[in-house]
Amino acid sequence: MTSWIVGHYNLVRGLHIISVIAWMAGMMFLPRLFAYHTETAAPGSEFDGHFKVWEAKLLRIIINPAMVLTFIFGLTLIYIDGSQRLGWSFLTTPWMLTKLAGIVFLSGWHGFLARSRRQIAAGERPRSGKFWRMTNELPFLAAIVMVLAITTKFGG
Repeated sequence: MTSWIVGHYNLVRGLHIISVIAWMAGMMFLPRLFAYHTETAAPGSEFDGHFKVWEAKLLRIIINPAMVLTFIFGLTLIYIDGSQRLGWSFLTTPWMLTKLAGIVFLSGWHGFLARSRRQIAAGERPRSGKFWRMTNELPFLAAIVMVLAITTKFGG
Protein backbone atom coordinates (compact mmCIF):
# COMPACT_ATOMS: atom_id res chain seq x y z
CA MET A 1 0.00 0.00 0.00
CA THR A 2 2.81 2.42 0.87
CA SER A 3 4.46 1.98 -2.53
CA TRP A 4 1.11 2.60 -4.24
CA ILE A 5 0.68 5.89 -2.34
CA VAL A 6 4.24 6.97 -3.12
CA GLY A 7 3.71 6.06 -6.78
CA HIS A 8 0.57 8.19 -6.87
CA TYR A 9 2.02 11.30 -5.25
CA ASN A 10 0.53 13.64 -7.85
CA LEU A 11 -2.92 12.09 -7.40
CA VAL A 12 -2.71 12.56 -3.63
CA ARG A 13 -1.49 16.14 -4.14
CA GLY A 14 -4.36 16.86 -6.54
CA LEU A 15 -6.92 15.43 -4.11
CA HIS A 16 -5.36 17.53 -1.34
CA ILE A 17 -5.73 20.68 -3.43
CA ILE A 18 -9.36 19.85 -4.28
CA SER A 19 -10.24 19.24 -0.63
CA VAL A 20 -8.51 22.49 0.39
CA ILE A 21 -10.56 24.38 -2.21
CA ALA A 22 -13.80 22.92 -0.82
CA TRP A 23 -12.75 23.68 2.76
CA MET A 24 -11.82 27.28 1.92
CA ALA A 25 -14.98 27.87 -0.12
CA GLY A 26 -17.16 26.68 2.74
CA MET A 27 -15.30 28.71 5.34
CA MET A 28 -15.62 31.81 3.16
CA PHE A 29 -19.33 31.29 2.50
CA LEU A 30 -20.45 30.46 6.05
CA PRO A 31 -19.61 33.92 7.47
CA ARG A 32 -21.62 35.46 4.59
CA LEU A 33 -24.59 33.35 5.63
CA PHE A 34 -24.03 34.48 9.22
CA ALA A 35 -24.05 38.13 8.09
CA TYR A 36 -27.34 37.72 6.23
CA HIS A 37 -28.79 35.63 9.04
CA THR A 38 -27.98 38.11 11.79
CA GLU A 39 -29.23 41.09 9.76
CA THR A 40 -32.39 39.72 8.18
CA ALA A 41 -33.83 36.86 10.23
CA ALA A 42 -35.36 37.43 13.65
CA PRO A 43 -34.75 34.55 16.06
CA GLY A 44 -37.62 32.08 15.83
CA SER A 45 -38.85 33.32 12.44
CA GLU A 46 -39.39 31.06 9.45
CA PHE A 47 -36.41 32.65 7.70
CA ASP A 48 -34.30 32.01 10.81
CA GLY A 49 -35.16 28.33 10.46
CA HIS A 50 -34.04 28.29 6.83
CA PHE A 51 -30.70 29.89 7.70
CA LYS A 52 -30.15 27.37 10.49
CA VAL A 53 -30.64 24.50 8.04
CA TRP A 54 -28.38 26.06 5.39
CA GLU A 55 -25.61 26.81 7.87
CA ALA A 56 -25.75 23.38 9.49
CA LYS A 57 -25.70 21.60 6.13
CA LEU A 58 -22.82 23.71 4.85
CA LEU A 59 -20.78 22.82 7.93
CA ARG A 60 -21.81 19.15 8.11
CA ILE A 61 -21.84 18.25 4.40
CA ILE A 62 -19.07 20.41 2.94
CA ILE A 63 -16.80 22.13 5.46
CA ASN A 64 -16.24 19.29 7.97
CA PRO A 65 -15.66 16.50 5.40
CA ALA A 66 -13.42 18.79 3.32
CA MET A 67 -11.31 19.54 6.40
CA VAL A 68 -10.99 15.84 7.24
CA LEU A 69 -9.97 15.01 3.67
CA THR A 70 -7.53 17.95 3.63
CA PHE A 71 -5.85 16.56 6.75
CA ILE A 72 -5.79 12.97 5.43
CA PHE A 73 -4.26 13.95 2.09
CA GLY A 74 -1.95 16.52 3.71
CA LEU A 75 -0.62 14.02 6.23
CA THR A 76 -0.15 11.51 3.42
CA LEU A 77 1.91 14.09 1.51
CA ILE A 78 3.97 14.80 4.64
CA TYR A 79 4.60 11.07 5.02
CA ILE A 80 5.67 10.70 1.38
CA ASP A 81 7.85 13.80 1.48
CA GLY A 82 9.41 12.87 4.81
CA SER A 83 10.06 9.20 4.10
CA GLN A 84 10.70 9.17 0.35
CA ARG A 85 11.41 12.58 -1.14
CA LEU A 86 12.74 15.34 1.13
CA GLY A 87 13.62 13.75 4.45
CA TRP A 88 11.96 14.69 7.71
CA SER A 89 14.00 17.86 8.17
CA PHE A 90 11.70 19.65 5.69
CA LEU A 91 9.21 20.00 8.57
CA THR A 92 11.45 22.65 10.15
CA THR A 93 11.99 24.78 7.04
CA PRO A 94 10.51 28.30 7.13
CA TRP A 95 8.10 27.59 4.29
CA MET A 96 6.72 24.46 5.97
CA LEU A 97 6.49 26.15 9.36
CA THR A 98 4.52 28.94 7.65
CA LYS A 99 2.14 26.38 6.18
CA LEU A 100 1.78 24.61 9.53
CA ALA A 101 1.00 27.95 11.22
CA GLY A 102 -1.65 28.54 8.56
CA ILE A 103 -3.13 25.12 9.27
CA VAL A 104 -3.33 25.95 12.97
CA PHE A 105 -5.06 29.26 12.15
CA LEU A 106 -7.52 27.66 9.71
CA SER A 107 -8.34 24.87 12.16
CA GLY A 108 -8.99 27.43 14.88
CA TRP A 109 -11.13 29.52 12.51
CA HIS A 110 -13.08 26.39 11.59
CA GLY A 111 -13.75 25.75 15.28
CA PHE A 112 -14.76 29.39 15.80
CA LEU A 113 -17.23 29.16 12.91
CA ALA A 114 -18.70 25.91 14.24
CA ARG A 115 -19.14 27.42 17.71
CA SER A 116 -20.66 30.58 16.21
CA ARG A 117 -23.12 28.48 14.20
CA ARG A 118 -24.30 26.80 17.39
CA GLN A 119 -24.70 30.19 19.10
CA ILE A 120 -26.64 31.66 16.18
CA ALA A 121 -28.82 28.53 15.98
CA ALA A 122 -29.60 29.02 19.70
CA GLY A 123 -30.92 32.50 18.92
CA GLU A 124 -27.84 34.41 20.03
CA ARG A 125 -26.27 37.07 17.84
CA PRO A 126 -22.75 37.36 19.30
CA ARG A 127 -21.34 39.17 16.26
CA SER A 128 -22.70 41.76 13.84
CA GLY A 129 -23.18 41.36 10.12
CA LYS A 130 -20.33 43.84 9.68
CA PHE A 131 -18.01 41.56 11.69
CA TRP A 132 -18.88 38.57 9.50
CA ARG A 133 -18.34 40.55 6.28
CA MET A 134 -14.98 41.84 7.53
CA THR A 135 -13.74 38.38 8.47
CA ASN A 136 -15.10 36.16 5.72
CA GLU A 137 -11.94 36.59 3.64
CA LEU A 138 -9.55 35.48 6.42
CA PRO A 139 -9.32 31.89 5.11
CA PHE A 140 -8.45 33.19 1.65
CA LEU A 141 -5.73 35.46 3.02
CA ALA A 142 -4.28 32.53 4.96
CA ALA A 143 -4.47 30.37 1.83
CA ILE A 144 -2.54 32.98 -0.18
CA VAL A 145 0.29 32.98 2.37
CA MET A 146 0.31 29.18 2.57
CA VAL A 147 0.27 28.61 -1.20
CA LEU A 148 3.07 31.10 -1.75
CA ALA A 149 5.09 29.51 1.05
CA ILE A 150 4.72 26.05 -0.50
CA THR A 151 5.25 27.08 -4.12
CA THR A 152 8.27 29.30 -3.48
CA LYS A 153 9.76 27.18 -0.65
CA PHE A 154 11.32 30.37 0.74
CA GLY A 155 14.09 30.03 3.28
CA GLY A 156 14.66 26.38 2.47
